[in-house]
Amino acid sequence: MPRIQHRFEFPDRFVAGTVGEPGQRTFFVQARKGNQLVSVLCEKQQVEVLAEHLERILDELAQLIEGAVEVPPQRTAARDLDPLDAPLSEDFRAGTMTIAWDGNLDAVQVELFSVDTEQAEEAEIPGIDTSSLAELEGLDDVLSAAESLTVTITPDQARDFTARARALVQAGRPACPFCTQPINPDGHICPRANGYRRPLFL
Repeated sequence: MPRIQHRFEFPDRFVAGTVGEPGQRTFFVQARKGNQLVSVLCEKQQVEVLAEHLERILDELAQLIEGAVEVPPQRTAARDLDPLDAPLSEDFRAGTMTIAWDGNLDAVQVELFSVDTEQAEEAEIPGIDTSSLAELEGLDDVLSAAESLTVTITPDQARDFTARARALVQAGRPACPFCTQPINPDGHICPRANGYRRPLFL
């Protein structure tokens, strides 16, 4: 069966977003251009790793190309703070992700490949291949993917994506200062306190 491919070249919007309350959030990566909208279900760690690798690539490019292409510095805040576009429906669940630099377009290309739901339950969270900014290590997973999303974005769009993604990841549940596990809104049973609830401050 041929793979279903969604392609966006310089989309109107490319963002990460969530639905739900902290501790029960569902993460998505979403691309929109005109009336075309694709929403990919992701793990929180996938969004975090994608943002980290994009930042690293942009930082490296800024040094390698020496001003030949304008690469903006890292941003502390994203310009796009709007909710995810509606209707929000999962097109597929992300597995392998890749990042490459397109020298012809002076743009970053991000690809997300679908993963089988049953395989995803057993597999570890996939990494993102950025070796030589283009090579694919998870080739078997890529070739077997039933669906994919390919997004070509400017360095400026990439910086905005990473700023928003970092903010989303950091906006989750606070970590317990004793065991580092996330604290739920209704309380936290700390294993380092022998299973008993304890106040954070005396």
